Parts: sequence; structure tokens; C-alpha cells
Amino acid sequence: MSIDIHAHIIPPEFLTALQQGTYGMDIAVEDGKVHASVSGGDAIGELRPALRDVDGRLEAMDRSGVDLQILAGWIDLNGYVLGEEDGGRYSRLFNESVAAVAASHPTRFLGLANVPLQAPEAAARELIYAVRELGLVGAQIATTVAGTELDDPGLDPFWEAAQELSAILVLHPFNPLPQRGLRRYFLSNAIGRPAETTIAIGHMIFGGVFERFPGLVVCVVHGGGFLPYQIGRMDQAYHAKPELAATHLTRPPSEWEGHLYYDTVTHNPAVARFLVDQVGADHVVMGTDYPFEMGDSSPVATVGAIPGLSEEQRRLILEGNARRLLDRIQR
Repeated sequence: MSIDIHAHIIPPEFLTALQQGTYGMDIAVEDGKVHASVSGGDAIGELRPALRDVDGRLEAMDRSGVDLQILAGWIDLNGYVLGEEDGGRYSRLFNESVAAVAASHPTRFLGLANVPLQAPEAAARELIYAVRELGLVGAQIATTVAGTELDDPGLDPFWEAAQELSAILVLHPFNPLPQRGLRRYFLSNAIGRPAETTIAIGHMIFGGVFERFPGLVVCVVHGGGFLPYQIGRMDQAYHAKPELAATHLTRPPSEWEGHLYYDTVTHNPAVARFLVDQVGADHVVMGTDYPFEMGDSSPVATVGAIPGLSEEQRRLILEGNARRLLDRIQR
């Protein structure tokens, strides 16, 4: 069996409800294309058809050998700019919609929640509801919350709930490096997204989030950004400038690196091999980033191409690690 822990969806029921215009998002159809924007605010972008095509998704899974896919929203639709009430309603709509998709194909799909992280206590309540009442398995979270970094102490109620549930948190880059000009050369995706992820997980590590909540289950997409490949530099900062880098830590960053989980979307078998050597085969999970062009359309073959893996290591990456995390969730 193979489990894809990194995939995106816009549930059809969710999109239909958004078109009613009562959830803080506006949906418009122009030239047959569906576009989203914050009500009275900025455009978000085009909602590509593959995100909302459930039958096409199942066909793609069959072609690529994916047996089970864990569905998360499109990160651009996280809704963090909404007020607490609208954000709560918006997240509940998504969560009930993705739960319905999962229930319609229970052997092929599981779901991750959207939570209103701009209101952490409400986010904690929504995560508990999503896991215990809707059967979702965790949440996808963005790398910042409307400009707030993930080490902000105000987020602690959410981390506490996630830890209590043993919920899977998939950390996904959003709005990469807005202060830099990344439009040329597709740098926003090729470099900006993994860099954005690295900064976010750096804030969590150096900010002591994992020291306060060591039971958090966090999966870092795109092979962990640049974290596994620069962890030695982070340790050097911890030792060389403790008055800056060690204010919230009692142990070096590398001791938390192996605490995290990382997907296989690295686009290079040798790099994936390095990742396995660095963090252990028991902390690498299969991902696709479906249906985006920077994803992996042949994830099972990708795992098969990682040089030097034992059959047990391949089994762990394809299924075993994800299954272990799913079995731990306190439903």
C-alpha cells in the first residue's frame, strides 16, 4: 500500500457554498475559469480544475500507484485574513466539505482540516471538532498567520490541542518571501517556497515551540525545505551566538530535526537518499503535491528510485510511517 500525505483539493461542495458569497470569499467565473478573492479585498487566484475534480484525482492516483491520499486545501485559501467569526465559519465549511469527500471514498481518502489560526483558541476548538467529530486526521497550516510567525506564544492553545490529539500537522509554504522579487524565472516556487518553509520551521525550532510541545507531529513538505541541508549551520548559530539563538532552547536545533517528518517531493533520488540518511527512513513519508506542476506525479516510482534502500525502509516511506502516525491520533 502507498499513502500520499501531501495533496490538495477544493471540495466541490465547498466551492458551491463559497459562491453564495457569505463566507468572506468572493468567487467569480470569467471565460470559464474560476477565480477567488477576499470579499472587498485582494485577488487570490485561479482555482485550477484539477483541484476540484474528484474523479480525475482518483484516475491520477490509480495511474501513479497511490492507494490512499490525505487531502488538504489549497494553501492560498487558508482564510487567515478573515475575522474570527468569518474565519471560523469558513474553516467549518471546508472541514465538513472535505470530510464528505473522504466519506464518499473511504478507502481512498482521508482529510486534513483548515483552522482559523488568526484566532488560536478558535483554531484549537475547530481542530478538536474536525478530528473527533468529522474524522479528519489533523490540519494543514501555513508558514505565517497573516504576517505572524509560528513561534508567537499566542498560538500555544492550538499547539496544545494538536499535541493532545496527536494530530498530523502538515506545514506548507504560503506567500513566499514577499519582500523579495521572485516573479522572474519561477523563483517564487523553485526557491521561494522551500525558503519560506525553512524560515517557518526555524522560528518553531529556535522559538522553543517543540520544547514546549514535544508531542507535536509536524510534517514539513518539499523535503523539509532547506532545513535538513543547513541544520549544521543552525547548530553553529546555537553554539556561536547563544544570547540570540539559544534563548528558548536547551538543546541544539539538530536534536529537533529528527523529531519532524519530511515528504519525498525533492525531485532527485540522490537528494532523497541524503534526506533518509539525515533524518532516518522512519521520518520520511511519501508525498505528491497533487495537482501542482512542481509536484511528483510518480511518487511510488520516486521511492523505488532512491538508491540503497532496504525493502523495510521503502515500506516505511510508502506506508508504514504514515500508518503509524494515523494510528496514534486520538479520535
